[in-house]
Amino acid sequence: MRSVPAGIERPDYALTGVRNRRKESRVKTPEVIERMRRSCRLAAEILQQVGAAVAPGVTTDELDILCHDLIVAAGAYPSPLNYSGFPKSLCTSVNEVICHGIPDSRKLVNGDIVNLDVTVYREGVHGDCNATFLVGQVDEAGRRLVRVTQECLDRGIAAVKPGRPISDIGRAIENHAKAHDLGVVRTFVGHGIGEQFHTDIEVPHYYTPRARMIMEVGMTFTIEPMITEGDHREEFWDDGWTAVTVDRSRSAQFEHTLLVTPTGADVLTALP
Repeated sequence: MRSVPAGIERPDYALTGVRNRRKESRVKTPEVIERMRRSCRLAAEILQQVGAAVAPGVTTDELDILCHDLIVAAGAYPSPLNYSGFPKSLCTSVNEVICHGIPDSRKLVNGDIVNLDVTVYREGVHGDCNATFLVGQVDEAGRRLVRVTQECLDRGIAAVKPGRPISDIGRAIENHAKAHDLGVVRTFVGHGIGEQFHTDIEVPHYYTPRARMIMEVGMTFTIEPMITEGDHREEFWDDGWTAVTVDRSRSAQFEHTLLVTPTGADVLTALP
């Protein structure tokens, strides 16, 4: 684990790795929302900068170093670092890795796709986003997977409306993925976010009538669909974090943190 300067505010799990779950309002105050806007903007800017460094021959650990250094230079804490013991500041998920890939000495090669998941903690709140990047020349099927996954996120965001159940989001995402013969990962979901990295809001990316929570103005949560070329099921590497598709088909993901507004969604991690 890389060090964080002593003067930077840390979340409660930073030293012990133990999450201190506590009740947090699903609907944020205007003051919390303004702090989240700034943290989310920072996360989006860093994701953009780290994504620009993706190229054949670059290791995922080098991307982690860049991400870590950019975050601490901005006076923020990299939220993944020591979250339940996660050892790095960035998640890097390559090809068949669905999510939570741990950066290491593996060099990216021409034709890979890699998801970079950036979350920062500053001013007492988290901002969370991710995107999948093409490494060199990617085949048409891979480019299609990434394109449709981005469209799935867009469809999910468009489904956000106060007074409607969260299941609308998953329905929109699943319908678009199925129309392109792609799978939707079910185990990992979008989540509430704010002063805690994960709150009790859950956002499935497939339709389930059990997702009955009604969206309210002021809620903040992520939408982060994981879309696969083949089987949507996962298994884990021995590290306990890295989830891969059971058939080793490629998986792509995009994520935004958003705020429910009277007319829909304000995407807090969108850059102008």
